[in-house]
Amino acid sequence: SADNVLNTHTHNTTSTATMLRAAASTLAKRSVQRTNAGALAPSSASFHFTARREEESKEPAAAKDEGFMGTGISHLYAIPLGVCAAVPILEFQWFRPNEEMLLASTFVAFCVVAYTKGGAAIANGFKEEADAMLKIQNEAEDQVIAKMEENLEYMKITENIVSDYQDVFDLTKQSYEKLNAAGKIKPQHQLKAQVEKVLGMIAVEEQNSYEKAKVAMMAEATEAVTAKFLSDATLQKAALDSALGKIAGKNTAEDPVQKAFVTYFQEKAAAAKKADASAELKDARATMIAKMNAVAENEGFYFRFDATGQPKLLA
Repeated sequence: SADNVLNTHTHNTTSTATMLRAAASTLAKRSVQRTNAGALAPSSASFHFTARREEESKEPAAAKDEGFMGTGISHLYAIPLGVCAAVPILEFQWFRPNEEMLLASTFVAFCVVAYTKGGAAIANGFKEEADAMLKIQNEAEDQVIAKMEENLEYMKITENIVSDYQDVFDLTKQSYEKLNAAGKIKPQHQLKAQVEKVLGMIAVEEQNSYEKAKVAMMAEATEAVTAKFLSDATLQKAALDSALGKIAGKNTAEDPVQKAFVTYFQEKAAAAKKADASAELKDARATMIAKMNAVAENEGFYFRFDATGQPKLLA
């Protein structure tokens, strides 16, 4: 019947459209695979962390030509076969090129042409972007490696820092122990030096006092003998005769001037024995103690002198 023929014709048309869609999809996929094998494969191989340069420099393997739709038949035979197959298909209306088929075929043709003709440009765009990203990654890794090498050198230099600090600590401890031992002896040496300085000062003061007393005594004796000779004419005549005799080279009697000085000193010594000099000595001692305490205060001595002249250590 007419309905059965129409249904059969519609079913054949749908089956034919489905077959053509599958064939076109397979053809597009294989075209894309061939294009990716020649262009996209190197980019995907080089886009990874720490890529090895020797692997990137290798040329990709040439894709094997499997023929028309994988049958091994040359693509040139597809043109006459397609023409011969198109005549009965269109004649018996097994395939109706309606608007859906035209739109689908146009889209498939566009995809095939885009991937076959513009695939290399697209792949190169992705490859340049991947190379730039890889360059940035390699530079960052080189900086990290350089920083880690610098840290490693610093760690090698400072690996003995603990033992060095321990040695410094031990040396410091030994130095303080020696300083403490020396500190126990140092005050003794300082005390000895201070005592020697005080003794030297006492000796100098005694020598100065002796010289002052001697000069004063000689001045006093000279004044007393001079006054005695000036008041006695006999002593003046005896002194003159003795001087003239010595000038003439004669042996004269005892020199009256010398005898007068000796007599004066003997009388002075006898008077000193009878006199009480304790007050004078006490005053001289007080003066000496005051001088020694002043020096001890200025020099920071470890001792001071009491009223009796005895040294007392400071607390």
